[in-house]
Amino acid sequence: MPIAQQLVGALRLCLIALTTIFYLAENLSAQQPTVGLLEYSQENQQDGYVLFAPIFSTTTYLIDKCGNQVHSWESKYKPGLSVYLLPDGSILRAGNVNNPLFALGGGAGGIIEKIGWDGTLLWSYRISDETMCQHHDIRPMPNGNVLAIVWEAKTYEEVIEAGRDSAKTAKIGWFEKIVEIEPTGLTTGKVVWQWSVWDHLIQDYDQENSNYGAIADAPGRINMNYIPSANPNSSEWIHSNSIDYNLELDQILISAYNFNEIWIIDHSTTTQEATSNSGGKYGKGGDLLYRWGNPIAYNRGTETDRKLFGQHSAHWIPTGLTDAGKIIIFNNGASRNQMKYSSIDIIEPPIDAYGNYTFESNKPFAPDKLYWTYADEIPISFFAPNYSGAQRLPNGNTLICSGPTGFFCEITPNNQKVWQYKNPVSIVGIAKQGSSIAGNSVFRAELYPSDFQGLAGRDISQGKPIELDPYSSLCTTSSVATEDKTNDYLIFPNPVEDFLQVRCPENNSQYREFSLINSLGNIVINQMASSNAGFSTINVSDIPAGMYALKITNHSNTIVKKVVIMK
Repeated sequence: MPIAQQLVGALRLCLIALTTIFYLAENLSAQQPTVGLLEYSQENQQDGYVLFAPIFSTTTYLIDKCGNQVHSWESKYKPGLSVYLLPDGSILRAGNVNNPLFALGGGAGGIIEKIGWDGTLLWSYRISDETMCQHHDIRPMPNGNVLAIVWEAKTYEEVIEAGRDSAKTAKIGWFEKIVEIEPTGLTTGKVVWQWSVWDHLIQDYDQENSNYGAIADAPGRINMNYIPSANPNSSEWIHSNSIDYNLELDQILISAYNFNEIWIIDHSTTTQEATSNSGGKYGKGGDLLYRWGNPIAYNRGTETDRKLFGQHSAHWIPTGLTDAGKIIIFNNGASRNQMKYSSIDIIEPPIDAYGNYTFESNKPFAPDKLYWTYADEIPISFFAPNYSGAQRLPNGNTLICSGPTGFFCEITPNNQKVWQYKNPVSIVGIAKQGSSIAGNSVFRAELYPSDFQGLAGRDISQGKPIELDPYSSLCTTSSVATEDKTNDYLIFPNPVEDFLQVRCPENNSQYREFSLINSLGNIVINQMASSNAGFSTINVSDIPAGMYALKITNHSNTIVKKVVIMK
């Protein structure tokens, strides 16, 4: 064969090979998920369900760890902003009523709703008028009441009279108060306790004012003229964005975003005592019991002492979990001096057996060092300037919500990512799998273990992905079924064409239910066992070829076996 023909033939083969490579690469890339479930590890992850309310949607979603929507709740309102699953299966959700007087404040809400599992509106309480508006976070309490963060507007004259530097004063000032609401009817409630920043101010600007004093000598009070925000004339001053309640201590934890601090106050006071600096279990009335993150705010430190940089989701780690009693914080990092990155930080406050916080005179509140922290190996690759949250899980892992991008992940104690998910619900609707997405922010995501009381007796074994045109997946959660690591059940033949045989354990007389689940999470066959012990036959002759999960359920447990159907 002439050399020229050999070269042409070789070039043709190279072109075919390159075309094949490009085709395979393009198709492999096309199958990489862009929304919904991004990663699922069969080991080391926490079983349970994740609750979240997309910022631009009126729907609240509950998904399993395979990214399947197992339940949802509808509201008239977009989030305002947090949502909780309650022990009775209802959700407690803040909604945004679009109060025009507080529209410029990030996280505006205005209404609190309790919505039953079946979608029934059980309670609706409005906190929105010309003088106040609920915002950001609420918190269900063990006694059935609800804590809420509320802006309260003060006039220019009131703010000046309270000692604010006139050069730092807007026409209206938004201060913060915490209210405890007892539901009394379908749309009514009674404020049974409250606390206000307004009652605990100190300033060193106006000597004629009664709240004049040395800032460093009164760390339990809030400096009226500490204005760290970019716009000193902004009406919104503190920007509280999360609240938590500790029943054992009877204390409330508040995240003060603009102050780059967390605050703890005494809830055991009466409302009257909460306006003063005496009374209550800890004897300090409504003054701050503890503060941490930015000692510049009370003149006991410098910028090098600062630890928080615009934080969210500060809360006590619940009893029974790893590091219980410590405080976990999503440290957004938007105002870090040298490099902007986010971290999850845990601190151990200096607290005695009686719930009192100890500190040295003229020094910042301890601790000086973090108890635990997580940041990405390349720090700047993990950065969420706003929203976001972190939750310690029962197995010791940590669930992280990077709010602006609607990205959730679960990390192990050694920082291994074992689960990743991206919210597919955006400002323009539900995204198609494989497409790019923006405007899919989520304020916070919370995981509820499979044994959570509010899920007991609920039908949450079926579901499908939220996103449109989902890719096929064989992911099976332990809430749907946990893979059987034993030989108690024999499945054959596998692969199978027509009839699948299942041999059940001889020593177990409980009835069994078989469910064959396809890659979308849909049950295609559901039948009872032929006998309590021995063999059962499942006819799969009409089922399309593919990979399936066989879920076997009895009174005591649920397991899953993988099955391949061939035609």
